[in-house]
Amino acid sequence: MITDVVPLASDATSPVFSWKLLADFQDMWSYLYMVNAFRAGLIVAVVCAVVGWFMVLRRQTFAGHTLSVAAFPGASLAVLAGFSTSLGYFGFCVAAALVIAAMQREGRDGGAEESAVTGTVQAFALACGYLFISLYKGLLEGPTALLFGDFLGITTGQVVTLAVVGAVVLAVLAVIGRPLLFASVDPEVAAGRGVPVRLLGTLFLVLLGAATAEASQITGTLLVFALMVIPAATAQQLTARPGLSLLLSVLLALAACWAGLIAAYYQPYPLGFFVTGFAFAAFVLAHLFRFAREAAGRRAPLQMGSAA
Repeated sequence: MITDVVPLASDATSPVFSWKLLADFQDMWSYLYMVNAFRAGLIVAVVCAVVGWFMVLRRQTFAGHTLSVAAFPGASLAVLAGFSTSLGYFGFCVAAALVIAAMQREGRDGGAEESAVTGTVQAFALACGYLFISLYKGLLEGPTALLFGDFLGITTGQVVTLAVVGAVVLAVLAVIGRPLLFASVDPEVAAGRGVPVRLLGTLFLVLLGAATAEASQITGTLLVFALMVIPAATAQQLTARPGLSLLLSVLLALAACWAGLIAAYYQPYPLGFFVTGFAFAAFVLAHLFRFAREAAGRRAPLQMGSAA
């Protein structure tokens, strides 16, 4: 039976991991908020892994970080004004993406100009967030969850919203994925072939804003990179094949998100910390694996030469 009751940390019956995996999962999924958390985690992990893979490939992690910062004032304003936090997340993130896209320039200095605009948007978003927090007269528990993530308040309605937005983002990426990949790898040649590079860049920033807004509701605005950057960067360390790399990015993001949810259910620490910790561990292991593989590759010719 699924219940809406959330167990308190001080309750004598607070969850304890027993290593009886089937019983542990049955107990965990008997709460509706945990079922919703796993559903939301699945949606967010897949969307962020796919969008994040293109973001890392396009070297737009600074823009992604700025959009995650924009989620902070959006959610803070929602808490202050008393409307849906999801609306605040999506509204501010997409608006910031449109501002960055509208003010970027093409040409030799376009990258520097985009970085300056991105930094300006980030600074203004932070200032707005701190203003809304200072105006908030309630308990600080709500704003703290906005920064570091909380899975206790994920409702069925929010899961539906995440699913709809995620489906739209993935559908658009499926349509523009091939030309976007071309424009990301070699924008000058793509433009010469008639690919609308600027339009694709603007559309991708909007998709990045939507994905960032989704991830912020799971990991919090400060740790959104756990799902947006780390799995994609890890996958691209392991293989240069686009299809396999994209699949690995999705699997790594999903594993980090669900493992983080399980850990946060049994331990009284922020969800964002666990998600980030698991993702970072995979990133370190990927680097060690690549280093060992390259070292083995360098030793092989030396051994063959000495044998000859």
